[in-house]
Amino acid sequence: MPLKGFASTADLGEKKVSFDALGPGLYAYTAEGDPNSGVIVGDDSAMVIDAQATPAMAEELIARVAKVTDKPIKYVLLTHYHAVRVLGASAFKGAEILASDTARAMIVERGQQDMESEIGRFPRLFRAVETIPGLTWPTVTFPDQISIWLGRREVRITHIGRGHTAGDVIAAVPDAGVVFSGDLVEYKSACYCGDAHFTDWPATLARLAELKANALVPGRGAALTTPQLVAEGIEMTSDFISTLYSSVSDSVAKGRSLKDAFDFARLAMDPKFKTFAIYEHCLPFNVARAYDEARGIEWPVIWTAQRDRELWAALQG
Repeated sequence: MPLKGFASTADLGEKKVSFDALGPGLYAYTAEGDPNSGVIVGDDSAMVIDAQATPAMAEELIARVAKVTDKPIKYVLLTHYHAVRVLGASAFKGAEILASDTARAMIVERGQQDMESEIGRFPRLFRAVETIPGLTWPTVTFPDQISIWLGRREVRITHIGRGHTAGDVIAAVPDAGVVFSGDLVEYKSACYCGDAHFTDWPATLARLAELKANALVPGRGAALTTPQLVAEGIEMTSDFISTLYSSVSDSVAKGRSLKDAFDFARLAMDPKFKTFAIYEHCLPFNVARAYDEARGIEWPVIWTAQRDRELWAALQG
C-alpha cells in the first residue's frame, strides 16, 4: 500500500551507513537506498562525489574520509543539481565545487524551487536542515568533459547524455576501471524521474555500459563491485525507465487521463519494482513527467512544493 503520508514524510527510519573500499583509494559511502557519495584519493588530494544533503551530514562523510587518508579534499563533484546531492557542499572548506554547465544553469532556473520541494518531500534526508546556508553554487563548470588530476591519478568527468536530468555527469577513474554514476544508475532503488529525459536515458545507459567498468557506485543502493553486478545495475535501471515510459506513452496515445495513466503504469511497474526503495514516493512524479514528455513537453516542468502536493493528492492520495 502507498505510504499514508505525503511522499516520504512518514519515512523516519534511520539507515545504516557503509563505507566500502572498491580499490586503492576508492570508496563508496552508501546507506541502504539513501543517496550515495563516493571518494577518490590520489597522490596529493582527494575528491568527493556528491556532497550529501546538509553540511551536518557532509561532516559525517568528511569524518569517514579522514579515517582513510590525511590528504585534503580538494574537489567536490556534483553529478547533477538536485538538493539532496548538493546542499552539503559548504562543509568542504576550501574545496573547488565542480558541476556541468547545464547543472549550474538548472540551479539558476529551478534550484530554489527544487530545494523547497525536496525538503518538503523527504525531511529525514535533510537532517540539521538549519545548517544549509542556501543554494550551492559551483566554482568550476565545464560543457561536456574535464579531467581532474589528483597528483598522478586522473578523474575523467563526462556528460555522456541526458537521463536523470539534463546535466548529469559521471566520474571515471581510468587506472582502476571504477565509475561513479550519480543517479543515472540506481540499484534496487526506484529511479526518480521528475526531471528525466526518458527518450535519451536508455542510450545514455548504453554508453555507460560500453565503459565496461570493474565497479560502479550508483546514486542509490549498494556499490556494484564486479563487472557482472555493474551490468545488472545498468540493465535494471534501463528496464525501470523503459517499462515506465512505454506504459505511460501508450496511455497518452490512447487518450487516457493522467490518473488513468498512473493506474496503468502500476500494472506494468508493480510486479517488477514495487519492492524497490522509494518506489511509492517516486511513482506519481515519474508518471507525471513521462506523461508530459509523451505529450511533447520536452523540458521538464519545474517542481514546486505546491505542485508536489497537488499531484500527490490527485494520484497517490
